[in-house]
Amino acid sequence: MSPLRKGAGLALGAAALFGASAPLSKLLLHDARPLALSALLYLGAGLALLAVRLVARLAAVLGPGIAGGQTAGDLGPREAPLRGGDRGVLAAVILLGGVLGPLLMLLGLERVSGVAGSLLLNLEAPFTVVAAVLLFGEHLGGGEAWAAALIVAGAASLGLAPGDLHVNRWGIALLGCACACWALDNNLSNRLALRDPVAVVRAKALGAGTFALALALALRTPLPQPRTALLALIVGALSYGLSLVLALRAQRLLGAAQQALWFATGPFIGALLSMALLGERPRLADAPAVLLLVAGVALLHRARHSHRHRHEGLEHDHLHVHDAHHQHAHAVPPAEPHAHPHGHEPLEHEHPHASDAHHRHGHR
Repeated sequence: MSPLRKGAGLALGAAALFGASAPLSKLLLHDARPLALSALLYLGAGLALLAVRLVARLAAVLGPGIAGGQTAGDLGPREAPLRGGDRGVLAAVILLGGVLGPLLMLLGLERVSGVAGSLLLNLEAPFTVVAAVLLFGEHLGGGEAWAAALIVAGAASLGLAPGDLHVNRWGIALLGCACACWALDNNLSNRLALRDPVAVVRAKALGAGTFALALALALRTPLPQPRTALLALIVGALSYGLSLVLALRAQRLLGAAQQALWFATGPFIGALLSMALLGERPRLADAPAVLLLVAGVALLHRARHSHRHRHEGLEHDHLHVHDAHHQHAHAVPPAEPHAHPHGHEPLEHEHPHASDAHHRHGHR
């Protein structure tokens, strides 16, 4: 499977899991305040990934053969670990993506229908694209730019559709701000995409969940009933923990801009679940918005970026196989994939690619 197809598959899996979080969170908001629920969602993600680490360590202690080729910390081949220099980026990711983003989303979901809230989350993709191109130097092809424009137009027309959409302007604004926070989070997380994604998401989730819970307790925010709290932890483990791990793996292969556009399929899943779980029904007036959103995602699926390009010399550390970009010798050939510090010689060739860690180059 090509890296682009693999990255798209990972992004779609992440999108489906996260898309389900909007209607599920709206149900949980019946018995939970937004700040407390935000804390539980991220604590669920962090605790689940902490359990993965503990199981891996136990497997390593009980039988090294069980965990052959693995670290003591995580399941799977050894990944590049987090380093001291990553602390600043990780802190920003925790604040923007782990604290502000989910809190603003939950506050917005209180004011809109589940269908509308799910579809408005499509704004995360074009916001991420704009930040990736303007602030972080990624490239976007013509087809991908049109896809982003269609998604923005669809989200905007959804909010402007006549009639009662169960949406108020504060709800739209809060969801838009949540998407803006996640757009910056996505681009900053792309700087950590070569690190162990389980370790990155675990640190982010535990940091965000602990901070939000401490803030909720300090503000004397009521905590939900045990049953609601348990459900929130489960939703967090899947829709935030597993989803974010898959999204980081996708970013490694696609870059932040393309990964975000593939991720735009998630809100449609959330809208469909809202109909099933919340009994909501779309209106005829919403059809133009939905068609624009579908057209944007469909155009993304057809977009291809290929040209002759040059790789400058580069040294870094990440999980890899010995493909066209990783031709180097080992004293003892290791199992693949594996991670270690390695260098790249200058190389010039042509193939379909995205703005991943090996393809951040200029375009005329």
